[in-house]
Amino acid sequence: MLFQIFDAFKPRLHDSNSKVNQVALEAMHKMIPLLKDHLSPVINMLIPAIVDNNLNSKNPGIYAAATNVIQALCQHLDTSLLLQPFCTKAQFLSGKAKQDLTEKLA
Repeated sequence: MLFQIFDAFKPRLHDSNSKVNQVALEAMHKMIPLLKDHLSPVINMLIPAIVDNNLNSKNPGIYAAATNVIQALCQHLDTSLLLQPFCTKAQFLSGKAKQDLTEKLA
């Protein structure tokens, strides 16, 4: 069930319409404390959708929402669940996204 929900939700996290993208990130931020470690089955699908484009966005609202989501993941999930997906993404990012994710890894 969780996979079906997030399969449908994931495209909104990198929607070409910036308002849709930002609202999806803000909704994700609200969902994380409620779902916590129940997100573990979908975390490898969610991290790229959250990080790709959003952490390097020139839109301050999208960037802020993405950093809030990353912060919420770090606060509410077992950090061992985040280590591998964060490392994998950090290898291939550039700019402030790479810096932000590297700081979270440290």
